[in-house]
Amino acid sequence: MRYAIIIEKAPSNFSAYVPDLPGCVATGETVAAAENNIREAIRFHIEGLKEDGLPVPEPAAIAEYVDA
Repeated sequence: MRYAIIIEKAPSNFSAYVPDLPGCVATGETVAAAENNIREAIRFHIEGLKEDGLPVPEPAAIAEYVDA
């Protein structure tokens, strides 16, 4: 599955989250680190949902850049 992720600049690092997986977050010193860490967080989050017998949400969020 491919989930949309959001990476935001924080005061001293980068923060990432997955709109379709509430509570699935990660940080990193760089964008690349945050991206790698959120990949691991997604796997861990989905494993936890399955172990708890909870449904795994299908990817639904869409991310796009627009000119303003």
